[in-house]
Amino acid sequence: MAKNKNKKSKNKNKRIKLPVFNKKTLTKFIVDIFRKNPSRLYNYKQIAAKLNVTDVRLKQSINEILWGLTEKKIIAEPERGKFLYAGAVSNITGRIEMTKSGAAYVVSDQTVDDVYIARQNMNKALHGDEVEVYIYARRKRSKPEGEVIEIIKRAKTDFVGVLEVTKNHAFLAVTERRMPYDIFIPIHSLKKGLDGQKAIARITEWKTNAKNPTGKIIDILGEVGENNTEMHAILAEFGLPYSFPKELDKQAEKIEAGITPDEIAKREDFRETTTFTIDPADAKDFDDALSFKILENGNYEIGVHIADVSHYVEEGSDIDKEAYKRATSVYLVDRTIPMLPERISNFICSLRPNEEKLTYSVIFEIDDSANIINERFVRTVINSDRRFTYAEAQEVIDTGEGDFSSEILKMNELAIKLRKARFKTGAISFERSEIKFNLDEKGKPVSIYFKESKEANKLIEEFMLLANKHVAENVGKPEGNKKVNTFIYRVHDQPDIEKLYNFSNYIKRFGYEFKLNNEKEIPKSLNNILSQVRGKPEQDIIEQLAVRSMSKAIYSTDAIGHYGLAFDWYSHFTSPIRRYPDLIAHRLLFYYTHGGKSVSKHKYAEKCKQSSYMEQLSVQAERASIKYKQVEFLQDKLGSYFDAVIAGITERGMYAEIIENKIEGMISIRDLDDDYYVFDEKNYCLIGERKKKKYQLGDLVKVQLIRANLQERLIDFVLAEED
Repeated sequence: MAKNKNKKSKNKNKRIKLPVFNKKTLTKFIVDIFRKNPSRLYNYKQIAAKLNVTDVRLKQSINEILWGLTEKKIIAEPERGKFLYAGAVSNITGRIEMTKSGAAYVVSDQTVDDVYIARQNMNKALHGDEVEVYIYARRKRSKPEGEVIEIIKRAKTDFVGVLEVTKNHAFLAVTERRMPYDIFIPIHSLKKGLDGQKAIARITEWKTNAKNPTGKIIDILGEVGENNTEMHAILAEFGLPYSFPKELDKQAEKIEAGITPDEIAKREDFRETTTFTIDPADAKDFDDALSFKILENGNYEIGVHIADVSHYVEEGSDIDKEAYKRATSVYLVDRTIPMLPERISNFICSLRPNEEKLTYSVIFEIDDSANIINERFVRTVINSDRRFTYAEAQEVIDTGEGDFSSEILKMNELAIKLRKARFKTGAISFERSEIKFNLDEKGKPVSIYFKESKEANKLIEEFMLLANKHVAENVGKPEGNKKVNTFIYRVHDQPDIEKLYNFSNYIKRFGYEFKLNNEKEIPKSLNNILSQVRGKPEQDIIEQLAVRSMSKAIYSTDAIGHYGLAFDWYSHFTSPIRRYPDLIAHRLLFYYTHGGKSVSKHKYAEKCKQSSYMEQLSVQAERASIKYKQVEFLQDKLGSYFDAVIAGITERGMYAEIIENKIEGMISIRDLDDDYYVFDEKNYCLIGERKKKKYQLGDLVKVQLIRANLQERLIDFVLAEED
């Protein structure tokens, strides 16, 4: 019989001399130095010497981190420029990150390490809650542990589940993974909900001596398994709206869509310039267009025209407040939940063909080598000549024939040169295929296919990246003694070096070598590996591991650059219909180009946090909808056999990914009954103690589907018996 048994590495976490740091990793090492030498003063040069840092940029980062740690009172500055460990704090505030077991970690700005909270010490705190935590005395080399002493702010009080109704009482059996409690519902608070229906309950109280919270039903979603019910349930689970307030739709209907001669007179007129859009076939909100013109000097004028949402959505209006709250449009498998009312996103602002539209544009003069000669940022009016789907534009590229073929071919040629230059300076090529479903009239998946990025997609991508980069540089890049104005950037920190070391070790078993000796060579080495794995069974695994080794891109008022794109300055400007940060960027760019003084950094830092947080929720909801449809696709295939590849290994078992459709499921260690298997944590493999059979990442296996649980969005396999 198989059991789980952690095999601890004999290797004792010796510190490695690291060639490159991201901010998070660097902070941990700095705090570690102070903790081990609590009575010693250090300046930034001494810290740099202890970490073997000679790079000027990293030394500057060390100095910034020291001041940040001083503000958090993790270290003190008893002498000018010299710092001392401030000692352990007993109480901190932070955010709960709950695990499947019901235990949690608290993430706080007041500590470097996350604080572990055992389930019995949660004191009714739930995932995402802002809490105050008492930290226990720390044992040598142990990670901090504590208990919740106060819930400062609930992250959410509304939860999705299935009603269990009896004559005298009811419960909502919560289906959300990070909510370990069901909610008691008094009969009078059922809102006519019936046993077995899916519903949303709101917690109204949680008595001290009660195991479960008490709540009321606020919405009946419908019958379990119905497509609308389940998609709405996913949105509600992540606190995302599934409908638009009717009063805002009414306000949007009152917005005047016509363009007056006075407004046109304020703008550059591109109505006679060749202009077109290229978008997905099912798109309705066309928020970007490209124009093309050959100049007298032989260079090319290429306009990146973006829907001027800021002209129609006034800052501080009810529609604007709702857009800020949502921060992004949400894309599930079968629907889009827009950030703005559909009259604005799909009609007034959508750059539909043969309609005059107001835009905010970045106009580039580009030579034949794709060098940027000149640029300007102007409000414009356009009239798109043609709407292309990506497939239609790709056909023009492939055949050299069709509408605006000369313009598209030249722009594609320039885009290829821009892309080549980007990779030469260190950009990383993440080109993972996107899973798509063909759905029947009831929303059930009948087949799965994968959408890959072709030249037409990359053409649009390169010019959008170019516009985003130059907008950020225009506002934020310092020139001489010019004061830098507050702006909203899209930033991507350097990778966590420890994750890169792990990645390097993982892929060695596949025969790939990832070089970490030189910081500047890391992107090139990573691109080489991503290129080598294309078309091989281990492609998806290695691409996933590569992505996980990277930091997450977020919004920030600090321009730390975008590592993945190899840009020192980068913003989001090109999608204001579906991303609120782009709308902010439009407003600030116009404000600054007309002489406005720098806005409050603190105020816009909060806007960045809100946008980043909502973006993460949106991504999680999208993934949940994909997982739901994958499980639904397999429901009628129980007992079937599939060729798969081992995509992950934990102490609980192995994750196997079906090669044909990339659907992932779990092979429980309990079901490996031919031996007693040990989890080798160091090498991420399972080893049979008796027969020494080994399962590791990338192994090809035959699996049988034994469970497809829609409500939990879980898939279980067993290994097929060998002949």
